[in-house]
Amino acid sequence: MEMTLRWFGPGYDTVTLSQIRQIPGVTGVITTLYDTAPGDVWSREKIRERKREVEEAGLRISGIESVNVHDAIKTGSEDRDRYIDNYIETLKNLGEEDIHMVCYNFMPVFDWTRTELARVRADGSTVLAYTQAAVDALDPEKMFASIEGDMNGSVMPGWEPERMAHVKELFELYRDVDDEALFANLKYFLERIMPVCDAYDINMAIHPDDPAWSVFGLPRIIINKENILRMMKMVDNPHNGVTFCSGSYGTNLENDLPDMIRSLKGRIHFAHVRNLKFHSPDNFEEAAHLSSDGSFDMYEIVKALYEIGFDGPIRPDHGRMIWGEKAMPGYGLYDRALGAAYINGLWEAIDKQHRKG
Repeated sequence: MEMTLRWFGPGYDTVTLSQIRQIPGVTGVITTLYDTAPGDVWSREKIRERKREVEEAGLRISGIESVNVHDAIKTGSEDRDRYIDNYIETLKNLGEEDIHMVCYNFMPVFDWTRTELARVRADGSTVLAYTQAAVDALDPEKMFASIEGDMNGSVMPGWEPERMAHVKELFELYRDVDDEALFANLKYFLERIMPVCDAYDINMAIHPDDPAWSVFGLPRIIINKENILRMMKMVDNPHNGVTFCSGSYGTNLENDLPDMIRSLKGRIHFAHVRNLKFHSPDNFEEAAHLSSDGSFDMYEIVKALYEIGFDGPIRPDHGRMIWGEKAMPGYGLYDRALGAAYINGLWEAIDKQHRKG
């Protein structure tokens, strides 16, 4: 595996490339062109410029998160082919610049949902959290307003103000889209893009829905083992794979995370490793990566990745806000650096155990 950190780029991220370079074992970043709207083509010039600044810092671009999928594609509207053509052009430009992994999602309206961005824990750190009761009591059109004040002045992925200003129209777009329609639209999209993925050896790594159940009545399909295996069978191409995010699949306690990893051998192209602490099945908060701080056995999760021969990029996911840091919630420097060190430690121990046989 290759240890990486997500980096949103200059002007959007409080964490610098020079800081990332100093985290032991981190050799790459997972980045994006954050100022490019969904549906627009990523030019080779902009990709090359982002690649240059990363490489000058002594790192490499290990993948992209995300090339966002336009809502016309997700809803299957009559202009979806135009946006798929743009997506194909972006993939071609990434391939020409020697970038071979793209994380994306197929979630309607909200890329992810949390009801708190700064829940205070017993140790004084703050974390992202979710309570179903809070969602049930909330008007979805007011979701953004309910968390905007905790964003620390950042622009959070999937919650861009320009997008959130049109929440009502977005809900109307998805009014007739159920799970089966969303599956069909995903199949159409993947069948269109697989030829360019084959030509440039680009691994498409779909991110699971977060949380792994319907929110505000919207369809959710990338939520469990059954559905993800269905997705891979319906477009049976090795470039059609997944981002295994323990924190997203793990929102549903019925998901056996190590078992899911083993069932996806050869099709996990990217891994997000993080921990959650549950107070009830639908009330949870982000935790430190350490197993004992949350509800997941992180050793077993990393061990499963090791045993299937996972060799792609991996990154610590959402971190706590600690030591007075002010940053995009979940994406500060300090706790993610601790998470990277912890995951690297687990991997080293598992590797040495395996070699001793």
